[in-house]
Amino acid sequence: MQFKRIGVIGAGTMGQGIAEMLAVKGMEVFLVEKTPEKLDQAWDMIVVSLDKQIEKWAITVSEKKLILSKIHKVYALDKIAECDMVIETISEDLEAKNEVIRSLDKICPPEVILASNTSTLSLTQLAAETTRPDRVIGMHFLHPVAKIDLVEIIRGLKTSEETFQLTRQFVEETITKKGIQVYESPGFVTTRLVCTLINEALHVLAEGVASAEDIDSAMRIGYDFHYGPLEMCDRFGLDSVLAAMEGMFREFGDIKYRPSFLLKQMVRAGQLGTKVGQGFFAYDKDGDRL
Repeated sequence: MQFKRIGVIGAGTMGQGIAEMLAVKGMEVFLVEKTPEKLDQAWDMIVVSLDKQIEKWAITVSEKKLILSKIHKVYALDKIAECDMVIETISEDLEAKNEVIRSLDKICPPEVILASNTSTLSLTQLAAETTRPDRVIGMHFLHPVAKIDLVEIIRGLKTSEETFQLTRQFVEETITKKGIQVYESPGFVTTRLVCTLINEALHVLAEGVASAEDIDSAMRIGYDFHYGPLEMCDRFGLDSVLAAMEGMFREFGDIKYRPSFLLKQMVRAGQLGTKVGQGFFAYDKDGDRL
């Protein structure tokens, strides 16, 4: 099966990264958001990302124009009926995702694969909202999408072998990333492991054992992490990490998944990380550390 036209529902940080990566790979991308303002903001951030690559001589101005020509702004779901695959990447809210999946089920032909970029929610539960549970699958990309060559391919209870194999083909041959097969479990592999690391780093910070800078330096330099756990939290979004931790705590009932009080406190204060310019560290409008 040829994947040439891909719908991306949701133009937040992950949606922007996925859309840009797909366009770089030569696919026609139909990027959907609820309002023109949010879509324009997402477009501007993709332009910023490409401009940074031009500054580093990673791409040319002509390549930037070609990439942008592959990304089409879409304001209504019915415009993506002709896509070969649709990737849902809205916020981690089950009812909101259910609503999108139900709408896609009505709009898209029955053979179209409906993929979700969820990092914590049940694919089985999402698939149950459709008439094609066998064609629903999880594709969990990691941030930053362009740089992380891994995708978790999550099978719901009724995901068919054909759907899994086609999705793995898409991941490994079309977008040339490593796909790992994951059977549904709260947090899958990456979110389950990284959130417990972040949560423990928060406990260490709250207890005054070390500063945020030194905690991150310990893991970045000592264990060769690209980002320390607290900067990871900032880049994921503190509210997203909190939602993931609460979801796993609710599902597993294990105290190790109970979110740190400091995390809750910072979310209440609106210090959500790079998207607002302030989390455990400060960031400029392009998401670079100050």
